[in-house]
Order: sequence, then C-alpha cells, then structure tokens
Amino acid sequence: MKIFLVLTSIILPIIMYAVQKSQAKFRLIFNLGAIVSAIIFGDIASLSIFEIIKDNTVFMTNIHSIFLNPLFLLSGGYLGIYIIYRLIIISIDER
Repeated sequence: MKIFLVLTSIILPIIMYAVQKSQAKFRLIFNLGAIVSAIIFGDIASLSIFEIIKDNTVFMTNIHSIFLNPLFLLSGGYLGIYIIYRLIIISIDER
C-alpha cells in the first residue's frame, strides 16, 4: 500500500500534465477541483478546531479525529497531487 501511495503521487501529476497539454479544458477542471478541495479542506479543519475550542477539550488528542473524515483526506490528497502537478508546470516553463 505504501508503494502504491508513493507511485500514485508521482504518476498522477505527470498524467495530469499530459492531459492538460492535450486538452486545455482540463486545466480549468483541475484548477476548479483544487479550489473546491481547498475550501472543503479549510472548512473541515477550521470547524474541527472551533469545536475543540468551544468544548474546551484537550487539543492534541481531539484534533486527530479530523483524520477520520474521508472528505478531509480526499480533498487533502487532491491538493497534494495538484501542488506537484503545478510544480511540474512551473519547472517545465522555467527551462
């Protein structure tokens, strides 16, 4: 599973780069996906922190429950792949 996760984080951004080079509409789709993911990721994180502060619970143990939220993990995973994809674009454009 670890190898799959590492390979996915390398291969998917390269595929995204190739797809957006062949069809420009995918650039918009990838960017909109990143915007939606950033909103979801940020909202879940801020609401979890707000709930911990409001309930006056122990911060370090309760905040880890955020990792049980599949939407948080999916949006964070997409943002990670998207950042690598954008770094590929920047690196190729700078040469």
